[in-house]
Amino acid sequence: MSRFAYRARDTMGKPVKGSIEADTKTEVIDRLNKMNYMATYVGEIRPSTKLESMLQGLKRVRSDDMLLFFIQFSNMINAGIPILTCLHTLEAQIENVVLKKTVRGVANNVEGGDSLSQAFAGFPFIFPRLFTNMIKAGEASGKLDTVLARYAQFFEHQEDLRQQVKGALIYPIILLCAGLVVILIIVTFVIPQFAEIYMKAGIRLPIPTLIVYNIGTAIRHYWYLFVLALLLISTGIKYYSRTKRGTLKFDRLKLKIPVIGPLNRKVAIARFSRTLATLVGSGVPILESLDITRGVIENEILARVIDNMRGCVEKGDRMAGSLKISEEFPSDVIQMINVGEETGSLDTMLNKIADFYDMTVGYAVRRLTTLIEPFFLVIMGVMIGFIMASMLLPIFDMIKTLRH
Repeated sequence: MSRFAYRARDTMGKPVKGSIEADTKTEVIDRLNKMNYMATYVGEIRPSTKLESMLQGLKRVRSDDMLLFFIQFSNMINAGIPILTCLHTLEAQIENVVLKKTVRGVANNVEGGDSLSQAFAGFPFIFPRLFTNMIKAGEASGKLDTVLARYAQFFEHQEDLRQQVKGALIYPIILLCAGLVVILIIVTFVIPQFAEIYMKAGIRLPIPTLIVYNIGTAIRHYWYLFVLALLLISTGIKYYSRTKRGTLKFDRLKLKIPVIGPLNRKVAIARFSRTLATLVGSGVPILESLDITRGVIENEILARVIDNMRGCVEKGDRMAGSLKISEEFPSDVIQMINVGEETGSLDTMLNKIADFYDMTVGYAVRRLTTLIEPFFLVIMGVMIGFIMASMLLPIFDMIKTLRH
């Protein structure tokens, strides 16, 4: 049995639409006739589960494509264009295959009688719960255009924040990888050749040269053991990090690492504040907003703080008191949330917190970049200096021997 979307007119000529489960289109038309409806359109809806399983195997949608979709959809709704027209227009414009088919599925669900929030909720691997709940709140309040504009702005803020952090780490990582490759080549191939020449000449190898020579020889002859060891260690760490205890330890470490830890905390606070402000400002109930916000916080330590906060709010207490007890959030954040709760302007205060921490993250990222680059250069310099010394020390010893 399949699901069919239909459009029809009743005995008064009023248009109606919905969906019916049936085996054939003919059966749908017969059932509509029995309901005194005259069918004007009947079409089969591909089940979301089938489309979902197909899309999950395909390439993920890029953030740039999602941002463009949210902005265009928001602008079209704000211009008063009907929802189905918006979806069909966007489907025709979208180039990403996954997003195109997803938007088509959303349009089919809407044609089948689903609300817009229900239609988007059928594709949770593309459209997050945060988005669908905001759409639901917008439908209930009659402010769908405002809610969509707010989410587009929220998504853009989050993408800017992600790109700042990502951009700050790309160059140091490339520098580190390139340096390690050069060092590996020198240690594995260059040093052993020099060492063999020295040994054939009867020159006694100094301790630094012996260390580098033995490391290089071991890597060259037993590289598969090193690869296996790395795989086992990385797999073990990955497995442990997914356990309840491991997750807590690693997430605590992420907040305690010098330089990186404070940055991780600021990013999490900015994300928490922006998400909660967006939800509360869109009319989503506070308890549901906290549930959704907990889902976007990637650090379990801070997520548990939100769990405790939700429990306090459910009992009738304020969020600020719960945050103060946790000692995980800075005092300025707690004070601003407290003011927001007292004055009834929680979303405004949360947006101010998010703006401030977005700005401080930008400063922190630039400062981190200036610190990491020379740090890596010093580390690479020390390692290469040690390797070069191991190459030159035997020559110096040979020169001393010849002089004597």
